[in-house]
Amino acid sequence: MRIRVDVDTKAETMHWADVFGPARAVAYTLLRSQNGELARSLHDEGWRGDPMRPFGLTCPQFRGAPRRRGVYTTSDRGAVWFGSPMPEIAGPMAAALHRHDSLRWGRTVLRVREVRVETAEPTAGGEVELTTATPVLVKYDNQFIEPTHPAFLGRLAHNLRHKADVLGLPAPQDLVLVDSGPRRRFLVQGAPRIGAVIRVRLSADPRFVEAIRSWGLGLGNNQGFGWIR
Repeated sequence: MRIRVDVDTKAETMHWADVFGPARAVAYTLLRSQNGELARSLHDEGWRGDPMRPFGLTCPQFRGAPRRRGVYTTSDRGAVWFGSPMPEIAGPMAAALHRHDSLRWGRTVLRVREVRVETAEPTAGGEVELTTATPVLVKYDNQFIEPTHPAFLGRLAHNLRHKADVLGLPAPQDLVLVDSGPRRRFLVQGAPRIGAVIRVRLSADPRFVEAIRSWGLGLGNNQGFGWIR
């Protein structure tokens, strides 16, 4: 399930540390308001014996925001996406979002204008292209690496195989990097996160494609990274 939340804000800009920094806390606050035990177990233990947390979200994204060097600007046409392939997680998250008229995103208050579940055309499986809306995080030798790194595709493929295993679905095959954006660096709770938006092509079971669109590519999906358009 993918949930789109249309928002606006009185703030003209956001602090760079608040772009991705509050994302995980916002998600757990929403889950905790509906199911405290679920939020606790996900945070402390992961999902059903696996350390992965199968949910994702984006940072706030604003259409038509004016470009200003060194500043993350806003507009009155903002949106934040949340999602999970697990109904046990997606259901409480959607219920919590429908009950909120605002989201506190770090130092910025986002007014909730509309909450709706996104529906997508069924995929036939086979070869598919996926493009991310937020940077994808991949690690090699305990360091974040860029799409140009020779280990990038291998580590991303490993991440996808792990997710397929958690979902109980066949792993995707034939992963190809089609394109990537510029290197981006953000801070999350004072720690750097380095990645880039990417477009990949892969062959996959349609159930996996649907599930991963509600979760994300790479690491840090519950911090707002790797969300698929």
